[in-house]
Amino acid sequence: MVQKLVKLVLGFVSIFVLSTNLLSAQNASGTLSGTVTDSSGKPAPNVKVTAKNSGTGASMDGQTDAEGRYSFSNLARGDYEITVEGAASAAQRVTLGDTPQTLDLTLPQSGETVPSAPSPNPTEPSLQDLGFSASEAQADAKRQALLDKRTHMLKIHQRMGLITTVPLIASVVTSLNAGGKSESSATRDLHAALGSLSGGLYGITAYYAIRAPKISGTQTKGPIRVHKMLAWIHGPGMIATPILGAIAFQQKNSGEKVHGVASAHGPVAIVTAGAFSAALRAVSVKF
Repeated sequence: MVQKLVKLVLGFVSIFVLSTNLLSAQNASGTLSGTVTDSSGKPAPNVKVTAKNSGTGASMDGQTDAEGRYSFSNLARGDYEITVEGAASAAQRVTLGDTPQTLDLTLPQSGETVPSAPSPNPTEPSLQDLGFSASEAQADAKRQALLDKRTHMLKIHQRMGLITTVPLIASVVTSLNAGGKSESSATRDLHAALGSLSGGLYGITAYYAIRAPKISGTQTKGPIRVHKMLAWIHGPGMIATPILGAIAFQQKNSGEKVHGVASAHGPVAIVTAGAFSAALRAVSVKF
């Protein structure tokens, strides 16, 4: 029993370390610079340049200097659409990584029209879906980096939450025979393994929500507020359920009937799973 618990703990620690290393790699910042010229090739000073993150929809504005030069720093890694005010061509696309990128832009000739930039994919989550106002998406480099990191971490939080539901539902299903008339130790072992896996994945899910940077002045409302309120139910439940389950597991393996505080394992697990499912449902429906 002790060896199994040690292996489960070591497995969870390994997954946790790998996931945090992945996050650090994905949140590296990039730099973009270039020169804006007019149709004759002369530098264009005091021209607005906009860098829009294709993944998050967040944008940052800059301005050329007297020599027509512009520069963006601390941009999150990813794909961007770069536009210059009054440009005749559609947005220029560039992918930013750890290496600084250079992109030169040209203003249109007099009388040329500006086509509209392609609309973002409506199925992709926006900053407004995460509780930010449109004005909060326009920020300086440091604040923009925080916004991108928060959006990235909350997306992983959402995906990990969906993944966690698979072993969570399976553990609830296997619990029907784990402690009932069927005294199969194999069923109990499977139930315990699924419960441990659910707890480990839930821990990673919670990590990305807790560690996401907090943005001052951001208001929590609508489904996000309900989502956070339900966390006060399924959070403690995810801690209590495996503890009670371990006690019940030991009692059953000793040939005893589940008794004492361990008898609360089933009800606590059901309430926890219900609150977790409701939290997922809350952010799936807009109201």
